[in-house]
Amino acid sequence: MIKRLCISGWVLLFVFIFSSCKHYPRNLSHAQVPLSSIREGERLAAVYCGSCHLLPDPSLLNSKSWEKGVLPQMGPRLGIFNHGFEQYPSNRFDANLDKGYYPAAPLLKPEEWEHILDYYTATSPDSLPGQSRPRPIGKGVPMVGAPTAGGTGVGGPLFEVQTPVLRYDMPASSLVRIDKEGLFVFDIHYQKLYRLSPQLEVLDSIKDEGGIVDMVRQDSEWVVSNIGVLTPTNGKFGKLQVLKGGMLDSVPLAVGLERPVQVQAADLNGDGRVDYLVCEFGNLVGALSWLENKGGGQYERHVIRAKPGAIRAYVNDYNHDGLPDIWALFAQGDEGIFLFTNQGKGRFSEQSVLRMPPSYGSSYFELADFNKDGQPDIVYTCGDNADFSPVLKPYHGVYIFLNDGHNQFRQDYFFPIDGCYKAVARDFDGDGDLDLATIAFFPDLSHQPEEGFVYLENLGGGDFKPYSLPQTQRGKWLTMDVGDLDGDGRPDIVLGNFSFFAPVTKAGVDFKKEAPFVVLKNVGARVR
Repeated sequence: MIKRLCISGWVLLFVFIFSSCKHYPRNLSHAQVPLSSIREGERLAAVYCGSCHLLPDPSLLNSKSWEKGVLPQMGPRLGIFNHGFEQYPSNRFDANLDKGYYPAAPLLKPEEWEHILDYYTATSPDSLPGQSRPRPIGKGVPMVGAPTAGGTGVGGPLFEVQTPVLRYDMPASSLVRIDKEGLFVFDIHYQKLYRLSPQLEVLDSIKDEGGIVDMVRQDSEWVVSNIGVLTPTNGKFGKLQVLKGGMLDSVPLAVGLERPVQVQAADLNGDGRVDYLVCEFGNLVGALSWLENKGGGQYERHVIRAKPGAIRAYVNDYNHDGLPDIWALFAQGDEGIFLFTNQGKGRFSEQSVLRMPPSYGSSYFELADFNKDGQPDIVYTCGDNADFSPVLKPYHGVYIFLNDGHNQFRQDYFFPIDGCYKAVARDFDGDGDLDLATIAFFPDLSHQPEEGFVYLENLGGGDFKPYSLPQTQRGKWLTMDVGDLDGDGRPDIVLGNFSFFAPVTKAGVDFKKEAPFVVLKNVGARVR
């Protein structure tokens, strides 16, 4: 009896130990890392890495990217300098950073940091898997015209590609904007803002130092967002300027902003004056802020969220209480979409709507009602691939998240696109549902140059058919805008070519010699 109890005890102990052992995949280059170190590294990562952003799984990157790219950059954030392969960051003593940005002393012991290294390098794959697409990208665009039984027209092509006469070497279009006054294009290399007619003839141009990256119309004038310095910096060189009558005001509306990339106009505190919501992307520091209109041309800056990476925001009254609320995407560090509910008098509460791991490289989002239930759904793209892990990622692409009516979102659709940078939802073909136009700034040029521009035709039921125009493979698209350029009631598309750092493709295309932009004129959609 005693012997039987002892045997049963050992069996129970074995079952407990076996069931509590998590399986950790190993790559060949780190196969000898002790399991105890991996387990401890996982625990420590949840404490230290998960306190700043959504905890990334090792499988999101290959082991080399973790070991040589990401982790050396994360170590200094924990006060780990020159431990193994880390170097002192060039901006450690940046006067634009608070003295306490980098810890004065390590937050964890050297052996604890080694455990974190072991966890990520030993359990991550040697290489990432390839894309998994529901269907390949087709060549050309859908034909539209008279409806058929299958729901597709048989008339002509949906888009006609138009290129401007305007040409110059090494175009760097940081802004394209369709407006009733024509088409605006800013080239950050030549620091010049062009205004063109619907026929793509240059009407006028002005010089502006720095770089215009966004514009918002206010009656007969514009407020433009000047990023100051395009490349990452912690300096406060950004500003808002007023453009009126083809001239920029000599005195900026606001200065000392942290790389502002978007500006929105709204009365945020209900005093009857137009304020400005600003996405200050920054670098290591940044903010979502708003400029309170104090009257007499005076503005006071207020910070809503003091985090870098604010890249896109929308203002609407989601809860119908008469106060404008804010939806904002942060694309740096703690990546995700946040909802800021207006509490009145310029105060906002914060709610996390969607969070993404920092490896995603969030790039854009829109609010659009895909299932026609009256609730805003989310179109989201990720594809920024210029940081510490520049490898092709199978999760880069365009996503649709459906709203359950309580601002809880579930993923309904995903289409992989390497380096996806933007997706605009419109009814391009006039059939009553929302299609998608997407661009990628970091496409797989060697194998899939068609990823640079992809048109996704909505087939219904959460299904989309992808197309790409061969002519759109002659540019490296950083910017895109959609609007009715020629006044025919159809949504046209303009793509801005940012040719810096772009290699000559295997097909012999040199983006530096191509047009600064192209227009996809909508010639087939039925006007509703």
